[in-house]
Amino acid sequence: MPRILAIDYGSKRVGIAVTDNEQIIATALKTVATSEIFDFLEKYLQKEQVEAFVIGKPHATIQNERTLAIKSFVSKIQSKFPQIPLFFVDESFTSKMAMHTMLSVGSKKKDRRKKTGNLDKISATIILQDFLEQRKLTR
Repeated sequence: MPRILAIDYGSKRVGIAVTDNEQIIATALKTVATSEIFDFLEKYLQKEQVEAFVIGKPHATIQNERTLAIKSFVSKIQSKFPQIPLFFVDESFTSKMAMHTMLSVGSKKKDRRKKTGNLDKISATIILQDFLEQRKLTR
């Protein structure tokens, strides 16, 4: 079974998470620089089958630079990978939840400061887990 890939898009970094082959467990995969996201996706898709992209999106009532950047990203991903469907999950509070997760598993202060990876990919994992849970409810 193909994987589902989640994206927590940011202006500097993009957190990425994927499901296992059975689409049961969401796992943090990687954090890449925003400028490298399409290169990463192209290489990943050459190695792995992906059934869908799940993208974290700010709450619908929020309109700001981040929202516009995500809309631009969504347009580009749809044009580059038109065969892969997109789904959206409200990403409100995912960064706070990711930080809470890091604290609860005993991450050292040094690791929490290293935002350049941990927080973004954990946020993507939370987005993907939310999607999987929503999908279970609708089946």
